[in-house]
Amino acid sequence: MHPSFMKAKIFAGLALIILTVAFTFPMVTFHGTLNQIEQGKTDEISPIAEKVWNLYNHGRYKSVTTPKEAHNNLKKMIEESAEIGVASMPIWAVSLEAPNYPKEAFPEGIPVFFHFDGYSGEVHEMNTINHYVGMDPMWVGGHFERAIGPYALLLLTLIFILFIAYDSKIVTLLMLIPVSLPLLFIMDYSYWLYWFGHNLHDWGAFKIKPFMPTVFGDGKIAQFTTHSYPTIGFYLLVAISLLSLLAFFAKQKAMKASEEGSK
Repeated sequence: MHPSFMKAKIFAGLALIILTVAFTFPMVTFHGTLNQIEQGKTDEISPIAEKVWNLYNHGRYKSVTTPKEAHNNLKKMIEESAEIGVASMPIWAVSLEAPNYPKEAFPEGIPVFFHFDGYSGEVHEMNTINHYVGMDPMWVGGHFERAIGPYALLLLTLIFILFIAYDSKIVTLLMLIPVSLPLLFIMDYSYWLYWFGHNLHDWGAFKIKPFMPTVFGDGKIAQFTTHSYPTIGFYLLVAISLLSLLAFFAKQKAMKASEEGSK
């Protein structure tokens, strides 16, 4: 076996581990849990969903209104009617500062974190602010993406497994899908920012012209200052992308060498 075949399998295996641990596992195990909470069916929450949420939420931002004893404990969060986000790794972080949100009360501004399958952070507060400028609540956008998220990542998992198990040109080309993950996320995220900024309603207390919210960096909307930056999940996507690219080229090199050697 050409040594590049083994390199390709190692790179793909590492990418698969990151994808599984950071995104696929928490998304699949926690899938539907927020709907159960919203519908009052908390007795139907699976023990594994509860344990996964508790594990993945250690050290993450919790709303300033959430009692500290409830942090990292899904049962207590439900009892306190606290704001509960999804379990998977956050990919992008947005925070908003305004004079009516003092640093003493909101030292990090009003932060919201975007995930493949939903949101976390001060989601309710951010939706309230968006309402003032005539913007829809965040849940209006991305319905399709959130619905197919777990299944799409399971499909990616299958692609990685096939890539590791078989030396096929078609499967090798499919590795370009995980290579494009960071770009696909930014494109989708940018589209929805544009959509929200250009579909304002007349019921907003502040009348502003349609605008493009800041995708990356600092911006200004009415009296609010915004900050939009990638967070840990995005850097993990970049790692998956780079490892997938290395696996792709290693497999291409090995297959080319094998073809030339068989002539």
